[in-house]
Amino acid sequence: MAADALHSLDIAVALRLAESPVADFRSLAEDLSLSVSTAHAAIKRLLVAGLVRTAESGVGAVNRHALLEFLEHGVRYAFPVVAGALVRGVPTAHAGPVFADVMDANDALVWEDPHGTVNGRALAPLLPRAGQIAERAPRTYALLTAVDALRVGRARERDIARRYSRDVLKVQPQSGMPT
Repeated sequence: MAADALHSLDIAVALRLAESPVADFRSLAEDLSLSVSTAHAAIKRLLVAGLVRTAESGVGAVNRHALLEFLEHGVRYAFPVVAGALVRGVPTAHAGPVFADVMDANDALVWEDPHGTVNGRALAPLLPRAGQIAERAPRTYALLTAVDALRVGRARERDIARRYSRDVLKVQPQSGMPT
């Protein structure tokens, strides 16, 4: 893998910055249960990819339009997933708390975690120790579940996740583009 190629955890870093800009790498790392050096390396890769811009204050400013474009059109190809065995875990994708009322969650997908509350098919998370993010950064957790819906969902589920992501990231569709 090229040194500048995105890692799956970089998406979580970008989402955390978009949802709640932080002042330094230490707080970003703590929020996502990463090391400071891992958070720093993620920002460097996001800068190369154009998903984050250099910021005078803080670790970087998210390029919201580019991030949304990548989430809508590229994340499912860059980080494909296959649901695995039945396990206990933290709900994600259409089973996540944001989507539970609007999506059919009969066949739950979860990030395997012994402290999880739901039995479902295992989905490899974009972020190591993703199960901890629900408590540490609930809004970022919700965004990650939306990204998982974009990665594994059918057309209707992806559309709901796309609309949710646009709303949270505060990105309006361009003129002439579908909403």
